Amino acid sequence: MKHNHIAGRWVAGGGGIDNVNPSDTTDIVGSYAVADGGMVAEAAQAARAAFPAWARSTPQQRADILDAVGSELLARREELGTLLSREEGKILADGIAEVVRAAQVFKFFAGEALRIPGEKVASTRPGVEVDILREPVGVIGIVTPWNFPMAIPAWKIAPALAYGNCVVFKPAELVPGSAWALAEIIARAGVPAGVFNLVMGPGSLIGDALVDGVDAVTFTGSVATGRRVAQRAVGRMIRCQLEMGGKNPMVVLDDADLDIAVDAAVNGSFFQTGQRCTASSRLVVTEGIHDRFVAAVTERLERLAVGHALKPGTEIGPVVDSRQLEQDLAYIAIAEQEGARRRCGGQRLTRETPGFYLSPCLFTETTNAMRINREEVFGPVASVIRVRDYDEALSVANDTPFGLSSGICTSSLKHATHFRANSAAGLVMVNLPTAGLDFHVPFGGRKGSSHGPREQGRYAVEFYTSVKTAYVRAG
Repeated sequence: MKHNHIAGRWVAGGGGIDNVNPSDTTDIVGSYAVADGGMVAEAAQAARAAFPAWARSTPQQRADILDAVGSELLARREELGTLLSREEGKILADGIAEVVRAAQVFKFFAGEALRIPGEKVASTRPGVEVDILREPVGVIGIVTPWNFPMAIPAWKIAPALAYGNCVVFKPAELVPGSAWALAEIIARAGVPAGVFNLVMGPGSLIGDALVDGVDAVTFTGSVATGRRVAQRAVGRMIRCQLEMGGKNPMVVLDDADLDIAVDAAVNGSFFQTGQRCTASSRLVVTEGIHDRFVAAVTERLERLAVGHALKPGTEIGPVVDSRQLEQDLAYIAIAEQEGARRRCGGQRLTRETPGFYLSPCLFTETTNAMRINREEVFGPVASVIRVRDYDEALSVANDTPFGLSSGICTSSLKHATHFRANSAAGLVMVNLPTAGLDFHVPFGGRKGSSHGPREQGRYAVEFYTSVKTAYVRAG
């Protein structure tokens, strides 16, 4: 059994979780220890004790450690990518690519550790100097989801450590394998005892203890859980950063290149089994191209190979577990009850190995008021909304409680420019899938999708540091 990592030691829990392969439910990836509230408190105390020395460590020391983590991830990308795909269900190419992305994030923040910003400004008073400094916040609680079990932990852990914070990391209980492998690499890279801690287990069991023991919490997951985290954090007057999903529109105008639009829609809506918060689950299509677009997307979906994540040729892997599969099937039934037409897919599939396979599902004849277009399904399910023109398309695209990512396919510079300026989302894509991001620029949304400072890139400094203004009498 793989143990939790607390205060520099590997610590057994009060029980274990079997890590089940969604491509083959007879395959147990491993067994991982479950922490309890007391162990989480111990991890937070260890982090707090380690913080003063780590905060005073040199930027070079932190940069060297982060760079070493990135280098080992790159060296082991095929091994770790296979582990990731085996436990989460995304195809092997995507699993390997995610490990590479995690490595790139660690190496980026190795550089940022050497570039922590500050300012010296002139005072309004003679004989006074003013310095604006950035200092680490303290102990950061990190809660990550199951859909990107290596990349999302990387883009939270790396900046936390780069800026001199200590970490208590709780991964999703569905994917402990990737988290444990990352924790082992970090521990062996030279991080002092207590600076980085791993606690595994369900959020219902240890989530409150985590929020109660830290100075800030960064969370990626569901809206309902994110709101509970925020309420608890506000009660303690600590900062919080939340990423909570989306209901992302992809607008397709009459003047769009059909091949580009179909590629963007199929990739953004269905690849990685649609289990991305940036997935384009609402396809908002104008009348002139609607029928050709639907036919082309349907034809493409019917050719996609759904199967075991590690099998060569597989394009879409399984849904992550039985609970998520049941949620997907329930939303498919709800859409049909509301009058949507199932154009293709939406059936549970049988393959050589027992797993949670679902054929990519496309709905047409939907309205933006339907639940299928208001609530996040988080599976290989997308719906088409027919609109008259660009103005209606923009209105429908923005009519959502979420605001993470949006896209438009068009050959019109006028419409592309207007959409980029008027889309009520934190991420806007033009002739690209709504999913697919660079690691060196900010990530985040608006409305119900996100709360707090942006993640990733140089903007991460806003959450992981606190600003201090220092006045000094000169001479």
